Amino acid sequence: VETAYAAYESARGAVRPDDAKIEAARKAWEAAMTEADQYVTNDEFSQVVDRAGGVGMNAFTASDMTAYHFSMPSNRFELWAYLESERFLDPVFREFYKERDVVQEERRFRTESTPTGRLFEQFLSTAFIAHPYGVPTIGWMSDLQSFSATDAEKFFKTYYVPNNMVIAIVGDVDPKTAWPIVERYFGRLPKAPAPPALRTVEPRQNAERTVVMREAAQPFYFEGYHRPAVSHADDATYNVISMLLSSGRTSRLYRSLVRDKKIAVQASGFSGFPGDKYPNLFTLIAVPTPGNTAASMADPIRAEIERLKNEDIPADELNSVKTRVKANLLRQLDSNSGLALQLAEAHLIRGDWRALFREVENIDRVTPADIRRVAAATFTPNNRTVAMIESTRSAPAARPAGAAPAQGGAQ
Repeated sequence: VETAYAAYESARGAVRPDDAKIEAARKAWEAAMTEADQYVTNDEFSQVVDRAGGVGMNAFTASDMTAYHFSMPSNRFELWAYLESERFLDPVFREFYKERDVVQEERRFRTESTPTGRLFEQFLSTAFIAHPYGVPTIGWMSDLQSFSATDAEKFFKTYYVPNNMVIAIVGDVDPKTAWPIVERYFGRLPKAPAPPALRTVEPRQNAERTVVMREAAQPFYFEGYHRPAVSHADDATYNVISMLLSSGRTSRLYRSLVRDKKIAVQASGFSGFPGDKYPNLFTLIAVPTPGNTAASMADPIRAEIERLKNEDIPADELNSVKTRVKANLLRQLDSNSGLALQLAEAHLIRGDWRALFREVENIDRVTPADIRRVAAATFTPNNRTVAMIESTRSAPAARPAGAAPAQGGAQ
């Protein structure tokens, strides 16, 4: 299959492409895949897990990591260790190109077919001009249409190596008996050089950047500001600001834009976007109500930001926000799977799983002065990237703030 695919790619990339040669190479490649299909047992891995009582087998890729996870009965622990280590010891990329087609379709569905998906991609690529955070996690379509199983194998051998891997095991397992099993199976993985370190650092933004998409779609507003990585001493302060602006119906953005002014159906802010291992974005979003434009979201949002810079947050509001930040953290730890994911992520990104449990202490230390200082340093025009959808559809006139809907007639 790989030999035939290399010939097909060579024909497509020729200086003077020959359509007949390209078509012949494509047919030869597809014939090779058809022949290979006879050796495939579909879903064999997941069937073994299912028969052993496993549930929730899945994987995901985010900006900072790829994670594989599932739950097994504790008396099947050794089977888990065998299966999961075997996956990395001797991977076979069966039906690779069929799976590649699935990812292409996912990109079409999530990004290319939705205005907000396209806006999101433009927003990131504008905010990050050097760092890989500006590249969509799923990749560009041209990459998805060209990279091969051979390329994937090289990537695997570079990054899917023991010294780049974190395993978190949570549940009814005795460490004294579990650890020898982990060593026995995962100790089979061959040593390999550490993956190359990321050397590119996003340069300091020194001018406001704006992206405007004009489409017959719902108006939408993004506003982002560069902030330090999760390892920075001010990370807890950013988390408190995020909760202050956007945690539920008591948050400042909701009360101002949604409840009082009635100019948005949604308004919130969140930190650590699109990842948080490296310097990232504090992002604010708003979805206007009918009759309001995306651009009209800017001033009300920035008015709330100016309050953060110039007014000390009242003690009762700060204490309430801190309580909600801590409660949100603890809720993520209320299941075996949630705790395992948080432990693995903390160790992978912060270098120490214990950092997860120091977050509560860090949040408690945040002061009103910290919030004003961080807000003043972060939320500046030259550090701002704006992306919005300007709707080209004719819209009904905006209803005056506080006005009741018309009574009677069809609703």
